[in-house]
Amino acid sequence: MTRGRIRAKLRHSHLYTFTCLRPQADGDVPHSVDGPGFSRIVYCNQPQVHSKKPLYYTSNYISTTKYNIVTFLPKAIFEQFRRVANLYFLLTAILSLTPVAPFSAVSMIAPLAFVVGLSMAKEALEDWRRFIQDMKVNARKASVHKGNGVFGFKPWQKIRVGDVVKVEKDQFFPADLLLLSSSYEDGICYVETMNLDGETNLKVKRALEVTLTLEDDGTFNDFRGTIKCEDPNPSLYTFVGNFEYERQVYPLDPSQILLRDSKLRNTAYVYGVVVFTGHDSKVMQNSTESPSKRSRIEKKMDQIIYILFTLLVVISMISSIGFAVKTKYQMPDWWYLQPDNTTNFYNPKKPAVSGIFHLVTALILYGYLIPISLYVSIEVVKVLQATFINQDRHMYDEETGKTAQARTSNLNEELGQVDTILSDKTGTLTCNQMDFLKCSIAGIAYGTGSSEVELAAAKQMAIDLEEQGNEFSNFPMRKNSNCDSWDNASGLGATEIELQTVVTSKEEKEHRNVIKGFSFEDVRLMGGNWSKEPNADVIELFLRILAVCHTAIPERNEEIGGFNYEAESPDEGSFLVAAREFGFEFCKRTQSSVYVRERYVSSGQPIEREYKILNLLEFTSKRKRMSAIVRDEDGQIFLLCKGADSIIFDLLAKNGRMYEEATTRHLNEYGENGLRTLALAYKKLEESEYSAWNSEFMKAKTSIGADRDAMLESVSDAMERELILVGATAIEDKLQKGVPQCIDKLAQAGLKLWVLTGDKMETAINIGYSCSLLRQGMKQICISVNPDAIGQDGKEAVKENILMQITNASQMIKLEKDPHAAFALIIDGKTLEYALADDMKHQFLGLGVDCASVICCRVSPKQKALVTRLVKEGTGKTTLAIGDGANDVGMIQEADIGVGISGVEGMQAVMASDFSIAQFRFLERLLVVHGHWCYKRIAQMICYFFYKNIAFGLTLFYFEAFTGFSGQSVYDDWYMLLFNVILTSLPVISLGVFEQDVSSEVCLQFPALYQQGPRNLFFDWHRIFGWMGNGLYSSLIIFFLNIIIFYDQAFRSGGQTADMAAVGTTMFTCIICAVNCQIALTMSHFTWIQHLFVWGSITTWYIFLLLYGMTSPLISGNAYKILVEALAPAPIYWCAILLVIVTCNLPYLAHISFQRSFNPMDHHIIQEIKYYRKDVEDQGMWTRERSKARQETKIGFTARVDAKIRHLRGKLHKKYSATNVQTSLSVEGEAAT
Repeated sequence: MTRGRIRAKLRHSHLYTFTCLRPQADGDVPHSVDGPGFSRIVYCNQPQVHSKKPLYYTSNYISTTKYNIVTFLPKAIFEQFRRVANLYFLLTAILSLTPVAPFSAVSMIAPLAFVVGLSMAKEALEDWRRFIQDMKVNARKASVHKGNGVFGFKPWQKIRVGDVVKVEKDQFFPADLLLLSSSYEDGICYVETMNLDGETNLKVKRALEVTLTLEDDGTFNDFRGTIKCEDPNPSLYTFVGNFEYERQVYPLDPSQILLRDSKLRNTAYVYGVVVFTGHDSKVMQNSTESPSKRSRIEKKMDQIIYILFTLLVVISMISSIGFAVKTKYQMPDWWYLQPDNTTNFYNPKKPAVSGIFHLVTALILYGYLIPISLYVSIEVVKVLQATFINQDRHMYDEETGKTAQARTSNLNEELGQVDTILSDKTGTLTCNQMDFLKCSIAGIAYGTGSSEVELAAAKQMAIDLEEQGNEFSNFPMRKNSNCDSWDNASGLGATEIELQTVVTSKEEKEHRNVIKGFSFEDVRLMGGNWSKEPNADVIELFLRILAVCHTAIPERNEEIGGFNYEAESPDEGSFLVAAREFGFEFCKRTQSSVYVRERYVSSGQPIEREYKILNLLEFTSKRKRMSAIVRDEDGQIFLLCKGADSIIFDLLAKNGRMYEEATTRHLNEYGENGLRTLALAYKKLEESEYSAWNSEFMKAKTSIGADRDAMLESVSDAMERELILVGATAIEDKLQKGVPQCIDKLAQAGLKLWVLTGDKMETAINIGYSCSLLRQGMKQICISVNPDAIGQDGKEAVKENILMQITNASQMIKLEKDPHAAFALIIDGKTLEYALADDMKHQFLGLGVDCASVICCRVSPKQKALVTRLVKEGTGKTTLAIGDGANDVGMIQEADIGVGISGVEGMQAVMASDFSIAQFRFLERLLVVHGHWCYKRIAQMICYFFYKNIAFGLTLFYFEAFTGFSGQSVYDDWYMLLFNVILTSLPVISLGVFEQDVSSEVCLQFPALYQQGPRNLFFDWHRIFGWMGNGLYSSLIIFFLNIIIFYDQAFRSGGQTADMAAVGTTMFTCIICAVNCQIALTMSHFTWIQHLFVWGSITTWYIFLLLYGMTSPLISGNAYKILVEALAPAPIYWCAILLVIVTCNLPYLAHISFQRSFNPMDHHIIQEIKYYRKDVEDQGMWTRERSKARQETKIGFTARVDAKIRHLRGKLHKKYSATNVQTSLSVEGEAAT
């Protein structure tokens, strides 16, 4: 590493009023860090001390896996035997070792071991993938002090408490560090915490003055110090501790702590000492252990298993009672059984004991009612479904080269049942890039470009207007009017929506150079043309405010010859880029001045002007504005201010409101289009006025005490008065590609969306407009509490106030008469603390459910998780949480389904997730296509599984009853072993993997189809019992038809009747053919694979029967040459099979024919449209059907467009009414004359 790097001389602390330069008086008292919760002692630069007791601290190794080498076996076995069926088969496998078992032990133990082993292998594979991702993080390199002033690279996992670490610009902090010094002389550094709390603004951290001399690698040779602080805890915003250095004790606070997974920005390097490592770090303290999630279908499957187990016990009891009766009353007469010489298994003297033994036999014999291969088949299907998700090219992100990943396949079908999505904002909906798009200067709007939301809404508007053209043409108009009714509608529509400003030619966009942070288009301001505008002096002042009022630092870009700006927030950076493009280039900052190169001036040559920064009153969330007091080259003093319009307008002088009305109108338009807005103002100061104020300001700045910040704020407020409005800016917080369209499609699919963000309320509201979660006309319910009121009124009073706000809002929604009215709930983190309390959370949830959209601002990671839990448990419906940062891990793990965005900001969210995607827009396809398919496939597959096993299992019961409850099986052992494993397994797997009711394109065109999942139409009890009834009916037909046919009729040409082997084999053939034909009828979409598996299974049975019959009689027993010699030559065998297959499947065929004809489901209609090619031949009908297939929604740009169309229709109606009145008056006037 480079030693003795030259440090930046700019003392950034001089730029800040509030957050930095807190005077350290001699009387600064160290924190009290004794007692419970404050036992941590860190010896700086002595990591070896912490590797042994009593200071043995956890390593920096992190793990997000479910298992490790020690816990895998017990935990995985527990997971497997949590499944009721597996527990049952474990019991039967143990009983199969006893003499009462009707089958061999191997035939019971082998399938169980195979099923459990395969499931455990799948779990191990998925956890291995998590382990690999963990290792990627643990293997990251960091520069660590090795001794003697030499730094070298170490993997993150080997960093220890007490290590001195050097972190360079744009690197993540490997652990929680105490900041010692930075590349800036005064120890300031900038930190991006977006990965922790979603905040896009950079945080300013400052080192203690006593450690500023540790300025290069060599100074750490003899560095020693001791930190005594709080124990590990999840609070991201607090830290209490003391630093002992050179026999002095200094208090520490959060401004000196650099948290793991936050990123160093705008600072060349920092030195820090490790305080918390690994799972002790605050970000990992906020995470929880990877939970074991089970889908709703799997839980319901357990209930079905209980029902089948109850049925199993009932028929086993009937069988055992029947056997006991037979043993007592009839067995003494059966001399060939030697009743006097028998065991307890067949003892006429102890029929009850014999009955109990037979109960065990029956429980094992009828075990085929409960399908052991169901779980393993589902596991295989889910893994293959996950593979299709992973390999979906439509969810591949070309920019990052990342694909979608199903990190666990247990929840595939849950994707099709989601009711509520809880989403992070920054990095999930937005890409944290601000583009200067429009502005209003001196009451004139500039900027002809359009935001993504405007473009998307305009496209939808054009489609909807076209679709509804006929409706507009139904308005009767006078025949002699200048233009027809639709022309009037179109003209009014274009004026109303201003479509002409929204449509931008693709060629123009392609030819324009892309400038990051600047998407402005308007020739009136570009290229110096602003100087020709009527208010050129105001425009010049506007641009100077952009170029001067900020805290950014310019960095020379040698490649392009210009400057890059290191700003605290992306907004500030885009202002500087805009100022540069307009001809005011911020090019240099010194300790007391900023320099601006102005290009378009009267002399024609660029001029570099100096503006002395006298004071800087920076932005805080409470002030919502920032100001710079500057002196220009002429010696004049100006206060330049930018901030939220609601604040700035209150600070305007009477003579400063000249442009207020026009600017307000423009701000409303910008807000409607989802743009972030700021108002710009100024005032000129006299020297005496400034001097008097500055003396007060310096007195407050250098004061010591708890009220210092309040004094500073009061003095600042006194200066920021009597301002003159200049204009306003409109910045587009660039959404990730396709976000508005995705949200719109999800809304049409009937999903609700809650946004949980750590950002300010204003920012969240702006993004709400951008995403069309909010729109003009939507009634916003803001639940908030004044922070000052908490201390004054007491917590109980505040709780009552919040409860009253929630109650009033709920009442307002209930009393609303307008069916199109929409409500949005907006709540901040402070208020959420009270709203999530046990005595209030259900009222809060009720209000949230009643609202069209919910936005929670300033929420901590823990609150995100608590809100997710509340929605999940309170509604009882499936929730999906999606996020990209470590601050989202809690809610991702808490939700039924967690989706991580595999973006650029770390991998914590991905590692904790169940599914990962590269962009939010891919969520649309993940849910609407894959979710819909997976839900229907798994639901149909499970229903079919129970059907075929009931059809098969009950025939064993009928035969046993037919043979005196003897425990005799009609089927050969090999038949039963192959039934679930080979002969019926592949068709059902093909159903679960390849079945499609409609294609992916149709799923996206008809989003309302998705509601079949949340409404559980394919796995409700009605459908489950229907399939069970079908299985019962098939079992009766298969058994009794065969018995009737073969009971006393000649079977072969020689007149012989059929024996048990012939009847059993025929019956088994009927089962194989009937259930495979049934699955063929169930499928809507056939591929060659399905044909191969379905008809191949029947073929495989005959091949097996042929080969099995050719083996030695010692192996095949009664099945020796049964097909060749007995069954195939007998016509009655083939006729019986055909008759049974038709009779078994006829009711199902009749049912689906009736349903499709008289009560079709949505996908049935679409299938017929596609089959008869009506989507190609009748585009109008296809378009009408598509418009019907949208769930009625109040969010998304479709809802925004619908609202505008209603407004347009209302205007047309009024215009038509006014025209009729005029016509009537003119007719009456003519009649009067």
